[in-house]
Amino acid sequence: MATYKKRGYKPKTKEEKEDAIEQHSTTAEVFNTLDDKAGKAEEWAIKNQKYIMGAVGIIAVLVLGYLGYNKFVSEPKASEAMNEMFKAQQYFDQAVNSTAKDSLFTLALNGGEGKFGMLDIAKEYSGTPAANLANYYAGMSYLNLKDYKNAIKYLSDFSSNDELLGPIAKGGIGDAFVQLNQLDDALSYYEKASSMKTNTYTTPMYLFKAASVAMKLGKTQKALDNYKRIKEEYPNSSEASNIETFIGKAEASL
Repeated sequence: MATYKKRGYKPKTKEEKEDAIEQHSTTAEVFNTLDDKAGKAEEWAIKNQKYIMGAVGIIAVLVLGYLGYNKFVSEPKASEAMNEMFKAQQYFDQAVNSTAKDSLFTLALNGGEGKFGMLDIAKEYSGTPAANLANYYAGMSYLNLKDYKNAIKYLSDFSSNDELLGPIAKGGIGDAFVQLNQLDDALSYYEKASSMKTNTYTTPMYLFKAASVAMKLGKTQKALDNYKRIKEEYPNSSEASNIETFIGKAEASL
């Protein structure tokens, strides 16, 4: 058992002298080991200094490169893309509210008056918010032009958490699959569109479309469940105005 000894205490007995020598030896050994490790670490650092500095330099270059890219390349590119899209978006808006829809949707896709169309923006400014939005406009333009395969292609490349645009894009893919007579795919996308965001506009609209397709596929119970959801959860929606008739038809088919 170790005992506390006052400072300046000198060992008197043989055993105490041997104990003091042993303790001194152990302490010296510990410090020697630490010194040895520190020396080796210092030697390693000196020997590999150029590699260490190189690694630090690479990290610094990567960080500065990322910040510089965002500041001087990515942000200006995104801004430029939005400016380029202005005219194509005008064509799209005019097409929605015009009788000459086909020609205006075509201009929205391909551009006019020396300005890019949605297809150019999606390609040339890939990775920007404008390019993503251009995929939506291109997909909806193709849907209106009855080019359903391209409608599916571009709407599938669009992603959004927006309350309306996200569900409408998914529902647009469902509409295209209906026209291609791929009803199972259409049902899947209508269900995605109805559940993507919960609101009083897109949710009852795509529940109703999903129910209609389910009826055609003979999935009557699924159709009935959707019709009842519209009645119970969205009684003020336009889809609910004649919902009892559809519920009656579904129940009669079971």
